[in-house]
Amino acid sequence: MRRLLKRYLPDHQALAANRWLAPFGNTLFHPRLWHLNRHSAAGAVAVGLFCGLIPGPFQMLGAALCCLAFRVNLPLALFTTLYTNPFTIVPLYVAAVAIGEWLLGNGAGHFTTPPEWSGGSLVAWLEAFAGWMAGLGRPLLLGLIALASGLALAGYLLTRLAWRSYLIHHWHQRRKRKP
Repeated sequence: MRRLLKRYLPDHQALAANRWLAPFGNTLFHPRLWHLNRHSAAGAVAVGLFCGLIPGPFQMLGAALCCLAFRVNLPLALFTTLYTNPFTIVPLYVAAVAIGEWLLGNGAGHFTTPPEWSGGSLVAWLEAFAGWMAGLGRPLLLGLIALASGLALAGYLLTRLAWRSYLIHHWHQRRKRKP
């Protein structure tokens, strides 16, 4: 499994030669951030899934900081944040709002639709839209934290399970080859 992942992940020596990353060499190129085993891979997937729901362009920065704090594989965590993209972010945030409303007890967890613009006053529509966004604040925040935590836990456990099943499969293959 390690060979398969290492084939697609960048080499840290090549990154160390990058002039933009050289000032961060002592911290960024710590061996534990680049070592790949079942613990660092599972932690990296969890970090990537959790930080993938951070709004805006701060997902990879958050993942990098979490990797520094938890000493898990940096490239895998950064790659895992890419599950959020323009196609998946809206359904994930709708699900987060529904989860947040359900946790807060604000209704049955149904997403409230934004106000429609009927071609009338733009200012009135913007006020209605701002009110709709303000109403999403607490449910969205709580839902994002709950969804990110659930995804991180599921990713961690599934990565550990996949790595373990891969090892067991290879142990059985090795046992069959021995006379």
